[in-house]
Amino acid sequence: MSKRLKFFLSHLFISCLIALLVIGLVFFIWYPSPLATAVGVTHISLMLLVIDVILGPLLGLLVYKEGKKTLKFDLSVIILLQITALCYGVFSIEQGRPAWLVYNVDRFELVRKNELVDTNIQQAQPQFQQASWFKPQYVGVELAKDIQTRNDDMFVEVMGGISIAQKPERYVKLSSVKAQIQQRAKKLDLLDQYNDQLVIKQTLAKYPQATAFVPLKANAIDMTVLINKEKGEVVKIVDLRPWN
Repeated sequence: MSKRLKFFLSHLFISCLIALLVIGLVFFIWYPSPLATAVGVTHISLMLLVIDVILGPLLGLLVYKEGKKTLKFDLSVIILLQITALCYGVFSIEQGRPAWLVYNVDRFELVRKNELVDTNIQQAQPQFQQASWFKPQYVGVELAKDIQTRNDDMFVEVMGGISIAQKPERYVKLSSVKAQIQQRAKKLDLLDQYNDQLVIKQTLAKYPQATAFVPLKANAIDMTVLINKEKGEVVKIVDLRPWN
């Protein structure tokens, strides 16, 4: 086997190994199923990784020529560009990852890291001032007690597109809104209006403890949060439509 081919295969192997590690980080930690679909990051992430994995080794194969004076420099530039592109892609994916799953009035809202409004972050409780480095966390929001503040919140959301779910200073523990979740939770039968009945049956069979659901508003595809209404606890997010 020629040195050129050995280098190509070694480069390809290392690139694939790194890509697998990144896939594990993205799809099992930052975007646990089915949140990658809800956010719409699946195709973009895989495309970036495939391009990076294939393009780097192919460029190395093209420029590799034994005895070439600038061979080490050329290969170093290719590898550096490959690493830079990978780091930029991973950074972009990390910035857009789901940070919080926020219960707001009658639904959960998926809030990505780059959607957080941290203007008043110092007013947030300590546990809500920094998003987890791992899976997104469930929280609730504290609704304003006076009418004027509620009107202001509504105005900002309608005119500026900023929900109170994006403001960590309004976050409270999910247990604090347990009664609200129990009161507002919807019957599982309503899912029949928006989903294939066979899919619903197969999905609910996996989670027999689920007795109701709450809609999840996401960036790309809205999904369903199954809950146990009696306990007021989240069971699982599933890829079912909660509305049209």
